[in-house]
Amino acid sequence: MKKQFNRMRQLANQTVGRAEKTEVLSEDLLQVEKRLDLVKQVTHSTHKKLTGCLQGQQGTDTEKRSVKSPSKKLPLTILAQCMEEGAAVLGDDSLLGKMLKLCGETEEKLAQELLQFELQTERDVVEPLYVLAEVDIPNIQKQRKHLAKLVLDMDSARARYQQSSKSSSHPSTMQPGTKSESLREEMEEAANRMEICRDQLSADMYNFVAKEIDYANYFQALIETQAEYHRKSLEILHSVLPQIKAHQEAWMEKPSFGKSLEEHLNISGREIAFPIEACVTMLLECGMQEEGLFRVAPSASKLKKLKASLDCGVLDVQEYSSDPHAIAGALKSYLRELPEPLMTTELYEEWIQASNIQDMDKRLQALMAVCEKLPSDNLNNFRYLIKFLAKLSEYQESNKMTPGNIAIVLGPNLLWTHTEPNMTEMMTTVSLQIVGIIEPIIQHADWFFPGDIEFNLTGSYGSPVHTNHNSNYSSMPSPDMDQSDRKQQQHDQSRRPLSVATDNMMLEFYKKDGMGVRVMDTSWVSRKGSSTLARKTCSTPPGVQGPGSPADTLIPEQLGELASPSSTPPRTERERVCSDNVPLNRPDTSHAHPPSGEDRPPPPYPSSSCHTAPHHFYPKPLPCARPVAPGPESQPPASPPPPMRWSGFTPPAPPPTSSSSSSS
Repeated sequence: MKKQFNRMRQLANQTVGRAEKTEVLSEDLLQVEKRLDLVKQVTHSTHKKLTGCLQGQQGTDTEKRSVKSPSKKLPLTILAQCMEEGAAVLGDDSLLGKMLKLCGETEEKLAQELLQFELQTERDVVEPLYVLAEVDIPNIQKQRKHLAKLVLDMDSARARYQQSSKSSSHPSTMQPGTKSESLREEMEEAANRMEICRDQLSADMYNFVAKEIDYANYFQALIETQAEYHRKSLEILHSVLPQIKAHQEAWMEKPSFGKSLEEHLNISGREIAFPIEACVTMLLECGMQEEGLFRVAPSASKLKKLKASLDCGVLDVQEYSSDPHAIAGALKSYLRELPEPLMTTELYEEWIQASNIQDMDKRLQALMAVCEKLPSDNLNNFRYLIKFLAKLSEYQESNKMTPGNIAIVLGPNLLWTHTEPNMTEMMTTVSLQIVGIIEPIIQHADWFFPGDIEFNLTGSYGSPVHTNHNSNYSSMPSPDMDQSDRKQQQHDQSRRPLSVATDNMMLEFYKKDGMGVRVMDTSWVSRKGSSTLARKTCSTPPGVQGPGSPADTLIPEQLGELASPSSTPPRTERERVCSDNVPLNRPDTSHAHPPSGEDRPPPPYPSSSCHTAPHHFYPKPLPCARPVAPGPESQPPASPPPPMRWSGFTPPAPPPTSSSSSSS
C-alpha cells in the first residue's frame, strides 16, 4: 500500500510538479513500442474478418471437423443435399434430374475441398494471428507497463533518498546515517528490478522485430492455401463440365423459335426445320382451300399455344386441324423470328438487284443465280417452302391466295434487312421489290426446283404410330418397330400428347366446315391481266400422264401476271382454232434446258401460240381449273362434262376427264 502511494505521489510530481522522469528505453525501442500497437490493431481486425469468412463451425475441435465427416452446416453441403434430393424426385429420365444429380455430386466434392481449405487456413493462419494479436503483443505491452511501474518505484526511491541526504546534512538531525542507508538500499534494489525488466522487455521487442517475416508468412500461407483450394475446385469443375455438356447436347427437346436455322437442324438432325415441316404438312391436309390463308390473323392465344407446343416438339394435330389460320400464323412467326432471314441478309442486295430487272427472262436467270448461292440448309428449306406455296396457289379459286397475294403476306418474313429503313420506304419500295422476288419464284417453282418433293419427310403426321419427333434422346420410331418398342411407344403416348392425326380427322373437318366432298370443276377459267402484260395467248401446260395422253393437250388461257379467276367466258373462234391445232403427242418439256445460243431460262410451262402470238411464261394452272382440249366436234363450254369427286386427305392432281379422252 505504501508502494502504491509512493508511485502515485511520484507520478503526480512528474506530471504537475515537473519532477525528473527517467527514460529507460532507447529511441529504437520507443519506435518498436509504437509499432506494437499498430500491429496489434491490424492483426486483431484481420483475424476477426478472416474468421467471419470461414463457413464451418468456428472453434470446434479439429478432430471432430475432419474431412471424412464434413460439417453439416456448410452451405455447399446443404445445397448438395438439396440437389441430390431433387434429382431423386425428378428421376434420371429428365434432363433437369440428370443436371441436378451431377451438380449435387459436384457441390459435395467442392464442400469437401472447402472444409479442408478452412481447416488448413484455421491451423496455419487464423490461430497464429490470434496468438500474435491476443497473446504475444499483449504480453510485451504488459511487460512495458510493469517496467513503467518499476521506473516510478526507482524514481520515488531516488527522490526520497535525495531528500534524506539533504536533511542529513543539517546539524540538528539525529542519526542520519541509518535512514539514509536504508533509502539508498531501497533505491538500488528498485534500480536493479527496473534494469532486469528493461532488459527482458528489450529482448522481447527485438524478437518481435526479428519475427516480422514469420508474421508475414501467415498471409503468404493464406494465399497459397486459397490457390490450392481453387486449383482443386477448378479441376473438379473441369471434370464435370464435359458430362453436363454431353447430356445437354444429347437432349433433343430444344426450342426452335428464335434459334438459328443451322443450330436447330444440327441439334435435331433434320433437313427441314420441324416447325416448317409440321405446319406445311398439316396445312396440306386441312388448309389448302381455306380462304385467306396466311392473310387472316389467327387467335392470339391459340397461336401462342401452338408456338409453345412446336418449341417442345409436341404437337396435337387433331386440336389444330379445324384452325388452319393458327397453323399458318405459326409458320409465319417461325420465319419472322429467325435470327437470320431464310433468304439470308448477305444476299439481300443481290435479291433486290435481281428484282429490279425488267426483262422477265433475265430476271428469272438472275433469281436463279442468287438462289444457287444460298447455304445448303437455307436452300433446302426455301425449296421445301416454295414447293408448298406453289401447291397452295393451285387452289386460288377457293383460298383466294394467288402467287402475288402469297408473296405480299410471306415475302417480308423471308427476306429483310437488319438496318432501320424509313417506314414509308419499307411499306412501298422494299415491299414491292420483295414481292417481285417471291412471286416469280412461286410461279416458276418447277423451273427453279425441278422434280417432285415429299412434304411429310418424317412421317409423323397422319399416322397414329408416330409420336413426338424429338422424344428425349431417341429418334422417331419407325412403323416397322418390334413389339417391345411398340409397348414403349404406347407408354410414351400416355405421357404426352401425340403428334398424329386420326384417319377420319379430315372428313370430320370437312363436315364441320360444311364443304362435304370436293368437286373437280373442269370448266374454262379465264384470267384478267394487268397493264404490264395485257397480251392473250393459248398455252399448253406439260402433260401429267405422259406423251400422247389426252392430258397433254390441256390449253388454259392466261395472261402474263396471275390474277383472281373470273367467270367462265365463251370461247372465241380464234381460241377454238388455236386449241384445235395443238399437237396431241407432245413430250413433257417442263424441265428442258434452253437451246444453245439462247440466253434466257426455259419457260417453266412451255406455251404454244396461234398465228403470230408471242411466247410467254405462265404459272402452273390450278388443278381444279385445268381445261380439257376440245375436239372439233366438242360441245360448247356451257355444258361441261360431269365433275369428278375426291375425298382423300391431300387434294390429288386431277386425272384426265372423259371429254379429254374423247377429244383425243
